[in-house]
Amino acid sequence: MTASTTASVAPAGDAPHAENRSFWLSEEQRLDQLAQLAMWPGGQKAVDRLAAQGKRSVRELISMLIDPGTEFYELSRIAGFGMDYPGVEDVPCGGLVTGIGKIHNNWTMIFANDSRVKAGTYFPITLKKHMRAQAIAERCGLNCVYIADSGGAFLPMQADVFPDDQHFGSMFYNMARMSAQGLKQITLSTGGNTAGGAYIVFMACQSVMIDQKAYSFLGGPPLVKMATGEEISAEDLGGARVHTQVSGGADHFCTTQDEAIARVREILCLEKPRQVQIQRFEARPPSVSPEQIYDLLPAAIHQGIDMRAVLQCLADDSMFSEYKRDYAPGRGDNIVAGKMRIQGLPVGVIASNSVGIIFVEAARKATEWIVRCSQEKIPLLFIQSSPGYMVGSESEHMGIGKYGSDMVRAVSCAQVPRIQLVLGPDNGAANYGMCGRAYRPHFLFHTMRSRTSVMSGRSAAGVLLSIEERKRKARGNPMSEEEKQAFSEKMINKYDGEAHPFYCGARLLSDRVLKFSEMRDWLAMAFEVSLLKGIGDPSFGNFRF
Repeated sequence: MTASTTASVAPAGDAPHAENRSFWLSEEQRLDQLAQLAMWPGGQKAVDRLAAQGKRSVRELISMLIDPGTEFYELSRIAGFGMDYPGVEDVPCGGLVTGIGKIHNNWTMIFANDSRVKAGTYFPITLKKHMRAQAIAERCGLNCVYIADSGGAFLPMQADVFPDDQHFGSMFYNMARMSAQGLKQITLSTGGNTAGGAYIVFMACQSVMIDQKAYSFLGGPPLVKMATGEEISAEDLGGARVHTQVSGGADHFCTTQDEAIARVREILCLEKPRQVQIQRFEARPPSVSPEQIYDLLPAAIHQGIDMRAVLQCLADDSMFSEYKRDYAPGRGDNIVAGKMRIQGLPVGVIASNSVGIIFVEAARKATEWIVRCSQEKIPLLFIQSSPGYMVGSESEHMGIGKYGSDMVRAVSCAQVPRIQLVLGPDNGAANYGMCGRAYRPHFLFHTMRSRTSVMSGRSAAGVLLSIEERKRKARGNPMSEEEKQAFSEKMINKYDGEAHPFYCGARLLSDRVLKFSEMRDWLAMAFEVSLLKGIGDPSFGNFRF
């Protein structure tokens, strides 16, 4: 994985701050527009259709479910866009709303099928989103509430959603395992739940159904007639009265959505209050406004950044206690390490700085700090803006492979909560050493400045063009200058397009694309949720020091 050495850092006080701010606010408007499409599939007409059925939209129900005046931290809003499944161009929001909110002051994971998107059926991206939320809930020890209104698997893609691990059955496997751990699984059925979707009701610790609106059955009336010849209505087959008063498959009978929401809150009202398992200090705002991040981050993605200035916008009192600040200037300080507090929570920081290329010295410093924070049981924040580890004979002879591997080992084995925030290039093995998705961070956030791919479009175009030129020359058909230009542009567009936060967010390679102004609050929530479970003792494999 290569890293370019051509990027530069704008001198302090000389950056075009106004241009940066204007550019990023414009980019975040694009994010808002996409989020609007995700949150309002079908527009007002779809909302009116729900109202005619006596139903509210899922986000209205969620706002009623969580504690008054608190925020719902919605995950993966832009999932499903551009997935291009058979007969379907987009699956807005993946057809499923997931996120974290407080119910009786306890953080709770909430799932809600959006019946406005293909009747709440499950596409591959829906399953991935559902199980990502379950993975967060299990890892952090959160109770779960499912607002269920689903037609089950998207049948034209049954081979991609039904039989395998991480397919439909894994949702119920996860519910069973979390319930066994004492994590409540509560289902509120607001509509039809057919076939596999019925198990969302039946697998719950307690389930609530709404009269004349909620149905749950392994086979609906058409399938029953075909299989047995019996003709029966949905209500008589598996309505709320049947399952709460006859079969016992559900537990609570309600007549309206409002009553049902109140019943779910009642079920959870006696849950033991959860506290963070770490010393929490008094929360204090930064002395430097978080809004200044818009000025500090260059519009040019591959231009380096002053990470110390960014950290002042995120840390309580803008205080950052840095580790080895003076070690190997120009090489070791391409990663900044140290401690800060976010809303009173102590956090260890590993952050790309300047052009972000990871030299041997930076890798060694990062590894040391990851191990130290693990020993002190301090959670880790990785702020990623790196095009990769340094390459070339000098770096190879100094042991970049060895020390880069040590950094990857430390990231892999650190037992403390780990969160990644991407503020720039996220390429090659730097994605690994800075705790990318494969290293299972508790949460992973992108921004409109993030670019996640094996390498930049320009680097990929150069590598692939040289290969194509050799192949064409060997066949006696060398490329013309026009062909070379067209090939390079095609590769640049492909790689840069696939690195964009919209592309990555649609495929759930991030848990949320954050605005710069949201970062501090979202990081505070993520660390608080991640610290509800105690931190175990450190255990690392063999380093190559």
